[in-house]
Amino acid sequence: MSSAAHPLLEVEDLCVEFRTRRGTVRAVDGLSYTLREGETLALLGESGSGKSVAAQAVMGLLDTPPAHITRGAVRLRGDDLLAMSPARRRAVRGRRISMIFQDALTALNPVLSVGDQLAEMYRVHRGLGRRAALAEAVALMDRVRIPAAARRVHDHPHQFSGGMRQRVMIAMALALDPEVVIADEPTTALDVTVQAQIMRLLAQLQRETAMGLLLITHDLGVVAETADRITVMYAGRTVESARAEDLYTRPGHPYTRGLLDSVPRLDRLGRPLVPIAGAPPLPTSVPAGCAFHPRCPRAEARCGSEAPPFHPLPTPGHRSACHFAEEVHRVPVD
Repeated sequence: MSSAAHPLLEVEDLCVEFRTRRGTVRAVDGLSYTLREGETLALLGESGSGKSVAAQAVMGLLDTPPAHITRGAVRLRGDDLLAMSPARRRAVRGRRISMIFQDALTALNPVLSVGDQLAEMYRVHRGLGRRAALAEAVALMDRVRIPAAARRVHDHPHQFSGGMRQRVMIAMALALDPEVVIADEPTTALDVTVQAQIMRLLAQLQRETAMGLLLITHDLGVVAETADRITVMYAGRTVESARAEDLYTRPGHPYTRGLLDSVPRLDRLGRPLVPIAGAPPLPTSVPAGCAFHPRCPRAEARCGSEAPPFHPLPTPGHRSACHFAEEVHRVPVD
């Protein structure tokens, strides 16, 4: 079967553990999703839910030890990345799948110019000479709309603003025209105007290349503007998956509904926000049954002992891991 017959990216039953002196922590527990060509899939959840660890596992960036992928498969057009040799995995990374990291200032090398860092992609993967690779770096900076690219190609990361550094990170991720880009909190620490500019830029580049975009975020506003489908994570597990429109109008999990109710909205001026009680569990002490039950207003006795199945809801493609999913789903978001 040709690679074109396979989905762009498939993650199936992915489990990641960290083995430390204090015990074993399961950071990702049975994560599955599919990303299609030209699609934006959002991994949504609070900090500590396992989103970034899952992305680093897909990219092959976890240090072993202490991290161990104990189960699952990651297939890029049918090629299992987890089964590849380290050398072949390095050849795929950057060329076919790449990542935009959360903090551009720490992700970029402070002692090298941004031009040298961008040009390295072309020297390593395409065998270009220094001058030709630097010319490609300038063209790439122009592509992501960095002003005066020919002059600024010799500047270092600290000489750029936060928004411009993020554009450099996007340029680096797109340098080799990858099929999949993973964007890990790409708008963190940026003001709302710059956030909008970055997300518009990503959307435009995605339309030009038909790449698949995996967006990792806790920002419901960013997700609402950009995502086609959403997978919601809690304590390392998938609790809900749906098309973006369906999830925002009729969520099927109390955690998702709690996230939506805690966001300020213009049509709710004067009404108090409804926060989710408590805090996410520590990875070392995830509750039995449904991990969300200590914070859930609908929890009953069985929620603390029986893990809910991840079952389909009446809306096509909508699934939820909650004993009361259909009841929750029947009530539209106010």
